[in-house]
This record gives sequence, structure tokens and C-alpha cells, in this order.
Amino acid sequence: MILQTFKTLWGHTGSVEAAAVLAKAANFSGLEAPAKHADKDYLAALESALNNHGLEWIQEVCTAGSYVPRRQASVSEHLADLEAQILMGKTLQPKFINVMGGCDAWPIATSVEFFKAAMDIADKHGVLCSFETHRGRSFFSPWNTAAVLQQLPDIRITCDFSHWVVVSERLMDSEWDVIELAAQHAHHVHSRVGYDQGPQVPHPGAPEYAEALASHQRCWEEIWSAQMSRGYTETTMTPEFGPDGYLHHLPFTNAPIADLWDLNCWIGATEQKHFVAWSQAAAQQQEVRHA
Repeated sequence: MILQTFKTLWGHTGSVEAAAVLAKAANFSGLEAPAKHADKDYLAALESALNNHGLEWIQEVCTAGSYVPRRQASVSEHLADLEAQILMGKTLQPKFINVMGGCDAWPIATSVEFFKAAMDIADKHGVLCSFETHRGRSFFSPWNTAAVLQQLPDIRITCDFSHWVVVSERLMDSEWDVIELAAQHAHHVHSRVGYDQGPQVPHPGAPEYAEALASHQRCWEEIWSAQMSRGYTETTMTPEFGPDGYLHHLPFTNAPIADLWDLNCWIGATEQKHFVAWSQAAAQQQEVRHA
């Protein structure tokens, strides 16, 4: 199994072409970005950048709003928005679609109804949708997610455990049963590191956040192990340190304390090394078992 990393366009302030150049220079395999955009020329620019640099594309979809959905939007509105965006990006042939779907205020039964119908729409259009664990959405907490997963054995999810850490106000080692369940459904990983009071540490390499990094890495290893057991030959990860209140700023000056791309390059390179070490250890364990 190999690890492919993708550059998010969230927080990127330059052109799509510039994002592709950065991704290629950092040995990333592609971009993760929406098809929906206010700029009418954006989709053509995205297609051109992907083709020019031989990059893959993970399509990002937010249903019924932006990262936080419209509170009163119905299930049918979420589904219609999902289908419209699938059609919007279909000509660019995404590797798969990462969906921030549903609403945190819905009862479990309503979320199950939404995800069942969303999976049917994805099947109809011949695409794979991976539904993200994201605040504001149906998978905002470990326990809501587990309740849905138990009813939908075929659903695939994108695991961003930083959301669960801040919602739960603790690292996920204490919720390992849910991590194991999520790993069985995991298709993609967003590798941001959260801590008990926030969704993004100031820097994942800082020694004061070593415990948070190690905890997230244990969770990612559980995903890799489950994916390998399920026959995956590649796994995907998008380093997703971002803006919009996630990145820490100095008081009064509002100066950012770090550069987002530097943070995402750091976690991308660190996880490539981590993945190689984990893969070698897993292979050695297999050899011992079969000896």
C-alpha cells in the first residue's frame, strides 16, 4: 500500500496553477478542491492545472451551505445540492468526492435517511462519495458517527479526527472503540492535528503538542491497518491546516504565527516518513506471524 498526499485549496490565496506548482514541488499527488466556485473561469483553470502537472483531483462538496450548513435546509435540499455538484465536477473525473454533508442538529434517523439517499445518488452517477467527520455536520461527534455507521455498513468516510477532539474536549485514545469502527469505513484522511481546546495546534512539530500529534498518528495507523486488511493498495491523505480562525494569530497585530503551506508541507512530509516506518513494522509483524 502507498500513501498519496493532496494539497487543499482551502486557505490557498493564489491561482489554481500556482497551487498545482506547489503541490508538484512538494511531491503531492494532487489537489483537493471544490468544483463549485464564484469565478466562472475557475473550473477550466482547475482542469488545465491538473492536466499541465499530471495531478489527480479529489472533489470537495459541502451540501446546503458552506462548511456549516444552512440550519433549516431539508434533507431534499442537501441531496439536490450534492447531485448538482457531482454533475458540475463529473467532466474532470475526480478520484473520489469528499462530502461535508448533513447537519449536526438532525436526529440520527434523519442523518441515516440522508446518507442512504446520498450513497444512491453517488452510485447512480458512478462516483465514490466519502463523507467527512466535520463539525456542523451529521458526523460532528464520535458517538453520532458511530450510531450512523452501525446502520450503514457500506458507507465510506473521511476521517478528520481534529473535529472530534475539540468537540469531545479530549484526544481520541479514550474513544478507541469508535476509532476502530471508523477505521473500518475510512476511505480518506484529513491530517490536521487538534488538541483538547481547539481544532488546530499552532504547529504539529512543537514539543508541547507531541502528545496530540502522537494520538492522531495512532488513529491514522488504525485506519491504514484496516484499509490494508480490506485490500487497499493506496491510501490518501490531505494535510489540512487551514485559515478562518484555525490558524493562530498574535493579539493586536493579527499576524499569523505560521505559514499554512509550511505547516501542510511539514505534516505531509512527516506522514510520508511515518507511513514508511509503519509499513515496514507491519510487514515485519506479518513475517513473524507466518514464521
